Amino acid sequence: MSWRRPRRLLFLCALLDLASIWPAAALADRRLGSSLLNHPIWLLCFGAAYLFLGWLLGSYTVLRWPDLRLPSVLRRLLTTSAVTLMAVILVRWAFNLPVSFSLGHRSTLILLLLPMTLWSLVLRLLFRRLSEGSHWQLVVPEASCEHVAMEWRRQDLAAQPRVVSPDRWPSRLWPRRSHLEGVALANDLELGEEQRQHLGSLKASGLPVTNLEALAAHQLERLPPALLPEDWLSYAAIPWSDEFGMQRKLKRVADVGMALALLLLSAPLLLLLAMLIWLEDRGPVLYRQERSGWMGGTFLLLKLRTMVVAPPDAPATWTIPGDRRITRIGSLLRPSRLDELPQLINVLRGEMSLIGPRPERPELEQELEAAIPHYRKRHWMPPGLSGWAQVCAPYAASLEEAELKLSYDLYYVRNWSTVLDLLILFKTIKTVLKVAGR
Repeated sequence: MSWRRPRRLLFLCALLDLASIWPAAALADRRLGSSLLNHPIWLLCFGAAYLFLGWLLGSYTVLRWPDLRLPSVLRRLLTTSAVTLMAVILVRWAFNLPVSFSLGHRSTLILLLLPMTLWSLVLRLLFRRLSEGSHWQLVVPEASCEHVAMEWRRQDLAAQPRVVSPDRWPSRLWPRRSHLEGVALANDLELGEEQRQHLGSLKASGLPVTNLEALAAHQLERLPPALLPEDWLSYAAIPWSDEFGMQRKLKRVADVGMALALLLLSAPLLLLLAMLIWLEDRGPVLYRQERSGWMGGTFLLLKLRTMVVAPPDAPATWTIPGDRRITRIGSLLRPSRLDELPQLINVLRGEMSLIGPRPERPELEQELEAAIPHYRKRHWMPPGLSGWAQVCAPYAASLEEAELKLSYDLYYVRNWSTVLDLLILFKTIKTVLKVAGR
């Protein structure tokens, strides 16, 4: 799957971070006379906590920054180490572990974390140095150059591609060939005989040559609709179309099981939030709104109300940052997305899934469908409580942002799998824990 490729470097970095725990433990044992190496299970648990907190606090996403600044990287790594230190001390106190538990001593932890932090810093700087200077070259029609370049600039990649038109290619390629990662061509490109021969020589030399859609999926992890041909994708070509496939059945079983469990676990919280919403303005607790579902069908979506009660004939409008319609309780619920908990009932009814494109209002979709190509294809998957667009982009407050979110939805529809759903689930948990929504 294309979504896995950009993360290989992150996985490798995480594995090397984990490997550093044994040399660091050997150093601590030698200097302090502790016995960390005699407790490999505890060391693995400690390493897992270090990796999880590093992921939560963003010490791995720095590898994808366009501008890697040493103070920023060091600050994230030191924060990760400090939180790990406090977490281990808290666990020792909570479970009343014996004094002989050397991993719980502050001096041991500090001596363990210092070399691990230094090693993590060196790894990130080394990986960035190895990738510096390399880039892809995108060959697209002259009229599309600026738009294609803008789509890649949106992503803040560490290495931005060079976008050229056919009449300037391959003359601009050769001076930088030693740093060239590959060439991607637009689908509707017409090449001359000399250019086709040059393309063949690039393939023969082992240089990756692909199309623009494949590179967008690989680097951007989304599929900008404006870059896709009119006949792009049929329903029969997507993984979800296999009605009797095991992944599709597993998704429904997981939806029902997890929705029931989450409803039971969150019931006390839902009661508390309902009381707070009612106390603020004595208005209704739940908000019901018609949304578009699978294959364009409609259903009533449930949410905890986060805005003032609107008149029944109020027109549909975008929600913007600092929107005055948002209540005080709503301003707390929306960033953590706790207002969406009642949609677990929609999941149990079969109207939604836990993971999928977010359902939109039909009246807004008419405008979006007229302005954005391939918009209706997002309905080929059941709508979800969370989705690829939700964990990768903020709420859409304009037509341009809606197009950006659609690019993530199209990517999800094209590449859906159980493993991708799990990735979205983990990223959703991270968003909730960091209160990183909007």
